[in-house]
Formats: sequence, structure tokens, C-alpha cells
Amino acid sequence: MKRIFLFLLTNLAIMLVLGVVISVFGLGQVLDAQGVDLDLQALLVLSAVVGMTGSFMSLAMSKFMAKRMTNATVIESPRTEQEQWLFRTVQYQAQAAGIGMPEVAIYDAPDMNAFATGMSRNNALVAVSTGLLRGMSRDEVEAVLAHEVSHVANGDMITLALIQGVVNTFVFFLSRVIGHLVDRVVFKTERGHGPAYWVTAIIAQVVLGILASAIVMWFSRQREFKADAGGADLAGRQKMISALKRLQQSVNDPHLPEQLEAFGIAGGMGAGMKRLFMSHPPLEERIEVLQRSI
Repeated sequence: MKRIFLFLLTNLAIMLVLGVVISVFGLGQVLDAQGVDLDLQALLVLSAVVGMTGSFMSLAMSKFMAKRMTNATVIESPRTEQEQWLFRTVQYQAQAAGIGMPEVAIYDAPDMNAFATGMSRNNALVAVSTGLLRGMSRDEVEAVLAHEVSHVANGDMITLALIQGVVNTFVFFLSRVIGHLVDRVVFKTERGHGPAYWVTAIIAQVVLGILASAIVMWFSRQREFKADAGGADLAGRQKMISALKRLQQSVNDPHLPEQLEAFGIAGGMGAGMKRLFMSHPPLEERIEVLQRSI
């Protein structure tokens, strides 16, 4: 199952662009100082710069991209009673969680979902779908908002960016090493790098990037349990359990765009190898964890 959501997709695109820029401007020569062997220390430094740059550029763009992809409307001056309630609820929860007031938005979608994203704890966005507002009681919506505010308070996007940056570093590093070995051993290039190096390195970068996303997805699943617990603290455990049970009833509904699934409160289902690339644990597991802690 293809599980590359907004952060990973933007990140991969930036990494590939930076890789092309390095090759076009000849910056990769630092990796081959003697014309024969890689300068592994220089390669590792360059990999860290590229990896962390891609990750934090993705983070900086996350809120803008999320708004564009969902056509979310930010509530700047609440006009209806429902908008007023949403705004006040998030405001109260943000104060209780000790974070700056996030932007609050509504996006038009039939499924019951919500997401939070942003550059920092004090520069975030919390958005809910029209389907969630129609399909849940206010107590359940309050719990969903608390879950998303907890994501912001926990600094999940910053931590995700750091983890992704480390993963990027090793993906970039290993892909260049693989490209170098193929160029030298298979194509017998003796000095510099031939086309085989760049082609192999880019292919290896894509493949390793997909495999490495399993590490990021593991973290994403763990943060959901923590956000559930935070949501239970802010809104009440029974409200949080009730909201998750309500989401179980909508498993056949459309979800967020794939690029945003890991940001939403509801994730997909999977087993075996598929589970490695799930951004969310199964809802039944999340409910069970909350019920055990009562």
C-alpha cells in the first residue's frame, strides 16, 4: 500500500531536486577527491546537510501545503455558532496545553477526520472535516480537537522532522555509496563518475527512501497513542473512547488524501508487511489502550 503522505512526498521531492542540483553544478566532486575512492567523511557531511535541509523545508511548507490540498477555510472571524464553538474549544485546549493558539480551519469532505500540522507548537493548524462535524456529537468533536492539540503540544511535527532528517542523511549517504560501487565494479569507471553512478544513486535513493519510511511510520503510530492519551486528559477519557468508536463506524468512508493520511486522526487498516507502512495503529488497538488505563 502506498503510504507516502505530504511530509514524505515533499521531502522526497526536495531531496531529489537537491541531488540533481549537486550533480549539475559538480558539487559531487567533493565525494571523489582522488578520482578513485569516495571521501566518506565529506559525503557524510554533505548527506547531513541535504537530509536535514529536505526535512525542515518539508516542515516549513507543511501548513501551506495542507491548506492547499484540502482547500481548508481558516476561521479568522467566527461567523456561525458552530465556528464560534470550534474556535473557543481549541482556544481553551491550547491554553490548557500551554501552546500558542493554532489556526482553526474547516475543510469540505464527507469522511470524519481532522488533522494538525505546522512549523512549531506556536505556529500550527488544526483542521476538521465537514463530515466529522456532521457525524459526531460535540463531546466527540471536542475529543478529536483535543487529540490534535495534543499532537501540537507534544511537538510531533518537529520530532518527525528530526527523525526524517536523520533517515534522509543515511538514505542519501548509502545511495551514493551504492552508486559509486556500481560505477566502479560493474561499469569499470576508473576516474570520476559516469552516468551509471547518478542513475544508480537516484534509483537507490528512491528505493531506500521508501524502505526508510517504515521507520518514520513506526514513530507515527507511537505518537497516535500518546496523542490519544493527551486528548483524554484534555477532553475526558470517555469522550476520547467514544470518538474513536465513532470513527470505527466510518472505516468504509473515504479518508484524507494519501499525502495527508498520517496527519489525520483516522488511519487505514493493514496486516503483515502492509502494517509497516501504516501511519496509524488500528482503531481497536487505540481504544483498548485507553480502556486499559481507566
